[in-house]
Amino acid sequence: MPHPLTDLPVRTVVRDAPVRAGDPAEHAVTTDVCVVGSGIAGLSAAVESARLGRRVVLVDAAPVLGGQMVNSLIGLFCGAFGNAPEHRRLTHGILDGIFTDLEAAGDLFYRVGHTVTVGYDEVRLGRWVEDTVREHGIRVLTNATLTGVERDGDRLQAARFATRYGSVDVRASGFVDASGDAALCWSAGLACRLPEREIYGSQQLVVEHLDTDAAPEPAELAGRVAAKAAEYGLRRRDGLAFYFPGRGTAVLNMTHIEAPLDPVAAADAQLEGKAQADRVVGFLRAEFPEVFGKATVRSYGLPGRRQTRWLAAAHQLTVDEVRAGTRFPDSVARTAWPIELHDTPDGYVWETFGPDHLHYVPLRSMTPPDASNVLAAGRCVDGDAAALSSVRVMGPCAAMGHAAAHALDLAGPDGSVHDVDAAELTGRIRENVDD
Repeated sequence: MPHPLTDLPVRTVVRDAPVRAGDPAEHAVTTDVCVVGSGIAGLSAAVESARLGRRVVLVDAAPVLGGQMVNSLIGLFCGAFGNAPEHRRLTHGILDGIFTDLEAAGDLFYRVGHTVTVGYDEVRLGRWVEDTVREHGIRVLTNATLTGVERDGDRLQAARFATRYGSVDVRASGFVDASGDAALCWSAGLACRLPEREIYGSQQLVVEHLDTDAAPEPAELAGRVAAKAAEYGLRRRDGLAFYFPGRGTAVLNMTHIEAPLDPVAAADAQLEGKAQADRVVGFLRAEFPEVFGKATVRSYGLPGRRQTRWLAAAHQLTVDEVRAGTRFPDSVARTAWPIELHDTPDGYVWETFGPDHLHYVPLRSMTPPDASNVLAAGRCVDGDAAALSSVRVMGPCAAMGHAAAHALDLAGPDGSVHDVDAAELTGRIRENVDD
């Protein structure tokens, strides 16, 4: 009988059989390029592949797109400009649209110092990401956790993802691992690297109701933290606040949280990160009441993870190559960002470079030696720990994703990324490697 208030019929159903390990996926998608991870590297790879006429599926474990740049409240695009006095723009592609559109809407600002960093409104950036993905006809799979990879010799055939709506197989001729943790390469049985001690992530947060006219200088803030961290139970002994001009808000980067790959420990770290963030807010209210006396938390980011697990590629970028500014024949990205290694609880390495310095990422640092149709992009490319800390920021990560799209396009559906002609690739991505 229909319900007296509606004629909507409802039926009771039962699955034909319970889901068991080893069962075929309940859903399947076939595409040209599968990109795992929708942060700046994955977004760049997906959009550029679509512009090249390729069918693209973009997958993310979070329920929304944007990766850490949106959902971890990073607050700044770093590494897209060179150092003073010229402040050369080093990365183009996806960043051109982001910078132009958000600046026009008043949702972006430039911080000029030793280099140029670009602050942004994470809500508006998130919507820009979603609109851009839709405009390019990219198919999206969110809330999707990688559970396995089908591999035939040196070629990945498909990746399987678990969602609340059932499992999904994504079959593709080319793959980009922009997961941040090299999750795709790891699941495919490819060699990866793990640091032998913790490299800390950060629990970012946005606070509002500030009087930013009285904001302390960065050195004063860092010095006060160093002097009083123990008193307030702060784990990190320094910190940064990025104030959005005219809005009375700031992104705080003042915590050190562990970034384990164990699922239970990762959940615990997320709770610990928010507890640290709350202690930071208490510290700021007490120590800088003229600025933060009325501060409240507008939002907590997802845990920020700097360096966890990364690919063991055909070439490991070394800190000596970073310091020397080695330009490789197959360079695909460049930056002047400092060596920034957060591997101790008391502070971090911060080694800056001179006005003319640039260092580069080669395609070989994105290329697994034992696979022909997958590339890593972003913070899971190969470098020693110090070198990786200088290229895992958003400028070069965007350039890596851009280059991954072109390398897969040049390799074609049946070719190998190992055979891509470096000169031909450089010709396509010149704006990210040459002045």
